[in-house]
Amino acid sequence: MALSACSGAGGGGSSSDSKTVNVLMVNNPQMLDIQKLTADNFTKETGIKVNYTVLPENDVRDKISQEFSSQAGQYDVATISNFEVPSYAKNNWLAPLDDYVSKDKEFNQDDVLGSMTKSLTAEDGKLYAEPFYGESSFLMYRKDVFAAKGLKMPDKPTWQQVADLAAKVDNAQPGMRGICLRGLPGWGEVFAPLTTVVNTFGGTWFEKDWTPKVNAPEFQQATQFYVDLVRKHGESGAPQAGFTECLNNMQQSKVAMWYDATSAAGSLEAKDSPVAGKLGFVEAPVVKTKSSGWLYTWAWAVQKASKRQDNAWKFISWASSKKYEDLVGSKIGWANVPAGKRQSLYDNPEYQKAAESFYKVTDEAITNADPENPGVQARPAPGIQFVGIPEFTDLGTQVSQEVSAAIAGRQTVKQALDKGQDLAQKVADKYK
Repeated sequence: MALSACSGAGGGGSSSDSKTVNVLMVNNPQMLDIQKLTADNFTKETGIKVNYTVLPENDVRDKISQEFSSQAGQYDVATISNFEVPSYAKNNWLAPLDDYVSKDKEFNQDDVLGSMTKSLTAEDGKLYAEPFYGESSFLMYRKDVFAAKGLKMPDKPTWQQVADLAAKVDNAQPGMRGICLRGLPGWGEVFAPLTTVVNTFGGTWFEKDWTPKVNAPEFQQATQFYVDLVRKHGESGAPQAGFTECLNNMQQSKVAMWYDATSAAGSLEAKDSPVAGKLGFVEAPVVKTKSSGWLYTWAWAVQKASKRQDNAWKFISWASSKKYEDLVGSKIGWANVPAGKRQSLYDNPEYQKAAESFYKVTDEAITNADPENPGVQARPAPGIQFVGIPEFTDLGTQVSQEVSAAIAGRQTVKQALDKGQDLAQKVADKYK
């Protein structure tokens, strides 16, 4: 949806502008649902019109970064993550939300999962975003396909077990591949799952003293494993497959397994999903660590330059509320609720029934995720599927392009990671 004409740079202040809010967000399924529900609910209750701009993940990250760094004020609210909050807050790009939260008793911050609140709180102790949904990662698989093949999925699989199973279910149905793994370039695309694989294989981007380890044996072994698995048994078009493409592949029975975000389960188990009721969900596969699931949230943040911060909070208070979750449950379906952020949802019998196949595994994955200690060695910055420094946006994306080229067969994993090591060394030199 295009922005309305009244939303000029700087946020505007005309009377026609005072009852609007401009929201820039990622195009994930949960965001598409909120577009459907806004006019008849939020706007009807508050009189505030919401102008949404919706973009794919890589595009929206770039646009939000440009918008917030320039403090243009064109957008009041944007979907950012626990990766951006620390640096955006430090740069004074975000409006703190603590005063709004303290005055808005109905919002009930205590109901928001502690791991989510903590991840959206900056070094200054202030809260800068509210989660729309939270997620970890896990392995999804087709129970019917496994049963037909006489295969059993372990509750806590290793990556080698997953690779062996992928080979056995490859072509289990016409046109079905063994597994879907992201190959699309982007620090938040291919490296979201791949860095968790690196962690559990014993690798890391940097050691505690900022020594880069991108072409170290453990990082190479993990990446080679990932590339080999997706090349041998992965989806077609893997070098251009991100979250959305893998979700479509799983829904369309083009793959038998998928390792990715726990938030995908709601779409897969939705009433209109062709694979609803056919799926099983187990913990993220491991090698050397006890767990390997990531911790992530798409959250609503207010641009510091916004002239409509009160409207922005009213939108956030609604979009992140228990009331909104109940609305999605009643209007669209309980499996579609943007989960992973409120304890009350996991205690809700209606949600438990609709999400019976995945809600416990999701809850455990989010609870067990440890951004401070995601691997076998100490790290210089927090983060599981990312390194919590501003430079990782560029570093991760550049190295991801090399890895994606390896998935496409245009170079070897070693060549890709040798280039990555040089890039990581430049970042390390800034911190050493």
